[in-house]
Amino acid sequence: MNYPHNPILPPEIFVPDAEAHVWEDGRLYIYGSFDIEGREGYCSDCYHVYSTDNLVDWVDHGVSFTVADIRWIGEGEAVPALYAPDCAYRDGVYYLYYCIPDGRCGVAKSDKPYGPFTDVGQIRGVQGIDPAVLIDDDGQAYLYWGQFDWVRVAKLKANMVEIEPETAVQPLSVAEHEFHEGASVKKINGRYYFLFTDTHRHAELNNGTGMATCLGYAVSDSPMHGFVYKGVIIDNHGCDPHTWNDHGSMECFHGQWYIFYHRSTHAGVFSRHVCMEPIAIEADGTIAEVPMTSSGAGGALPANACLPAHWACCLSGHARIAGDPNSAHHLALCAIHPGDTATYRYLDFNGEDELTLTLRTSGNGSVEILVDGELVASAAMPALETHPASGAEPASGAELASGIFTTVTVHHAAVQGRRSVTLRFVGDFESAALDEFTFSQTAHE
Repeated sequence: MNYPHNPILPPEIFVPDAEAHVWEDGRLYIYGSFDIEGREGYCSDCYHVYSTDNLVDWVDHGVSFTVADIRWIGEGEAVPALYAPDCAYRDGVYYLYYCIPDGRCGVAKSDKPYGPFTDVGQIRGVQGIDPAVLIDDDGQAYLYWGQFDWVRVAKLKANMVEIEPETAVQPLSVAEHEFHEGASVKKINGRYYFLFTDTHRHAELNNGTGMATCLGYAVSDSPMHGFVYKGVIIDNHGCDPHTWNDHGSMECFHGQWYIFYHRSTHAGVFSRHVCMEPIAIEADGTIAEVPMTSSGAGGALPANACLPAHWACCLSGHARIAGDPNSAHHLALCAIHPGDTATYRYLDFNGEDELTLTLRTSGNGSVEILVDGELVASAAMPALETHPASGAEPASGAELASGIFTTVTVHHAAVQGRRSVTLRFVGDFESAALDEFTFSQTAHE
């Protein structure tokens, strides 16, 4: 695809907890955890680094660091995963700050931004996940780490490996900021912006406790204290029926600020994709909340392109993004039930008046097409009546996962401009799946 979109990486790549940095070569680099598709567990035992110079073509620089590279782990000690990392650059060296599930953190280094990184050692006096680093204008480096009220910041020594333990303080709190985890700090226009996983919302869905789906921010004139909560920048609630957490960062690339975050798939809290959205830092220093989109950094997707169904930015009901053996895109919109919706925000229309969908269903149903919330057409879904392997047996819901996709086309009134499209599935069917769709303009004599 020769235009930006969300998720930003190929569909088979699952990178949550993204820390974005632009280094001296001008490229944008992503450092994050590495999920294994379908695995019931956070993260894997390795990191990859990804980079781009245009937000369209991303380079996978391969494995940059693994659990096996950690030198200070005890003999025979089993470490299941590497959690969220960060990276810092000083005097020709790139320092990778990593952590393991029990909260111990370490540092590795490389002369290249993408590694491979060689382990330096454990950071003594640090206990807590999600290390993040800020190097201030005067050269002083700060390390942030931890969850809940155990979040801390301390000055790093010049060697970038040791903290000054007597400087450690708590910069945020649960009571004042709804801090959950996922610290990421940037200095912008002379002030310090502390981005973090924020639990201000959705308590009504979680037995009175807020869900960790938001990225909120606080601002201070100091890198260590005095942070005033300012609000939510993005909320990934609605990306999946069972999404739970979020973790990301902010970075400026080619003069535009972006927020990086992740979205869950597979009806679970794992298998998370990295996404990005443009944000605006106002004259008063505030950042307005932005919605999740399918178009990401590009602002709008061409409506007449072949749009994979797994680019949906908001789902309702049972529908989820998951692997499908017959998908042309590795992932499809699966387990769709009557009443479910999928939203694609935003598409750029130029008079298109026809929609072709590639889908399947186990019964009688239709897809309603809404543009900016207004119903413009409805398309009957072709029922899957035979199993492709037998050619004769009626298809059940269980067999639907291996069924072939077919296409249906529906005409509608011509649409112009940048619009949001929602597909609503209605009717009497057990389950359905959508692989892709495209809008076109019919020829007129």
